[in-house]
Amino acid sequence: MTGTDRAPEAELDLVVTRRTDEADGVVSLVLRRPDGGDLPVWEPGAHVDLLLDGRDAAAGASGHAGPEGLTRPYSLCSSPGDRGTWRIAVLREPAGRGGSAHVHDRLAEGDTVRVRGPRNHFELAPSPAYLFLAGGIGITPLVPMVEEAERHGRTWELVYGGRALGSMAFREELRGRYGDRVRPWPEETHGLLDLDTLLGTPRPGTLVYCCGPEPLLKAVEEACRKWPEGALRVERFTPGERTAPVRDGTFEIDLARTGRTLAVPPGRSVLDVVEAAGVEVLTSCREGTCGTCETEVLAGEVDHRDSLLTPAERAANDTMMICVSRAACPKLVLDL
Repeated sequence: MTGTDRAPEAELDLVVTRRTDEADGVVSLVLRRPDGGDLPVWEPGAHVDLLLDGRDAAAGASGHAGPEGLTRPYSLCSSPGDRGTWRIAVLREPAGRGGSAHVHDRLAEGDTVRVRGPRNHFELAPSPAYLFLAGGIGITPLVPMVEEAERHGRTWELVYGGRALGSMAFREELRGRYGDRVRPWPEETHGLLDLDTLLGTPRPGTLVYCCGPEPLLKAVEEACRKWPEGALRVERFTPGERTAPVRDGTFEIDLARTGRTLAVPPGRSVLDVVEAAGVEVLTSCREGTCGTCETEVLAGEVDHRDSLLTPAERAANDTMMICVSRAACPKLVLDL
């Protein structure tokens, strides 16, 4: 889904109605409207942004922290059929940028938190069969995908890797609902996921969905090189490796809505430049992983540097993540 066809996003003040310790270092929050009304419709793979108070963010930490606070994306891991509640799960990351610490240390049942979304760059495409591969907190977007595959009577299996059984959120919930089709794979007893067995032979009519830490994603991408193009879909919580920019120098951006032309020098992002010029743009991760700042490209060639768009979406050249992507030509025309 590109910025040109994305549904309008809601911004809601929701109440934390339940907080649960799901695993070692993982807490889940169930969110509801104060009036109990319906929440916006969403599909498996979607995430929402939590707009958090940034006053307790570490001084000098990288990322989006300031007077408006911290904005952090989290996958929805509840049931899309439940219009009354949203559930997210958050892994405490001691070396993170303040968002997970805020959720773990400051959000309690009864608190109100501002939430924006939903947004989806990890849609579940129709397929006769699915292989779901999760690593750690990467289980979160796959929970509703499994439910959707089951609801439609598709063939599927989930292989769920983690450091230890105690670190694997929703393991018992998933095993209780789906039995042996959910295969926990704790590294402390099983080692790393056996990707040679799982992916060594392409399976006709099967889509592979994978979410987890970068080493797992890279290993899965390598193991799927012999699979048909488009058979693998991944979601990254952290940015992948980036090569040097296509162009070293300054480039220009024309803002079609305002008629302004701005220069983007080396070392500054398009997002930095438009924000400094007073143009309001929705942002979240600022790393090219969430899709919040996706912007329509009206003319020019993009040096795509995000971790979201598929090769086909990049080739279309009609949208870009302005937090990280740059120009591969002297000038871009943007729908801003």
